[in-house]
Amino acid sequence: MENLGFRGTWGKSGMKIKVTIDLISFEDEGSIVLYCPALDLSGYGNDEQEAKQSFQVVLDQYFSYTLNKGTFNEELKKLGWKVTKSKRKPITPPNLESLLRDNENFSNIFNSHDFKKFTEGIDMPQPMALA
Repeated sequence: MENLGFRGTWGKSGMKIKVTIDLISFEDEGSIVLYCPALDLSGYGNDEQEAKQSFQVVLDQYFSYTLNKGTFNEELKKLGWKVTKSKRKPITPPNLESLLRDNENFSNIFNSHDFKKFTEGIDMPQPMALA
């Protein structure tokens, strides 16, 4: 799969940071699914390009919704992300070992599907400063 290069269009101030995440591509009932265990989000399509486009829409909607509701930091923490006040590395995704242990969706995919895993850089909103 080519470099996906996901880009965001969210945030009032437009501040964003580049984060490296793992993505899983697999076939399920005739569709290609692109799944991000660190965000527990997926997109799907008839081929990898459609799955990428679908995932981009879901990713944008997730960021927009959680930012508008003011729950972005809390949602990341629930998913196992480390959210800090550090300007160098304000957010860190959970590692695959903890995701396999804590994320039932990912564990099911890992144990019941042939899949391709790849690492991708995505633009994410800058987390709000923690009080």
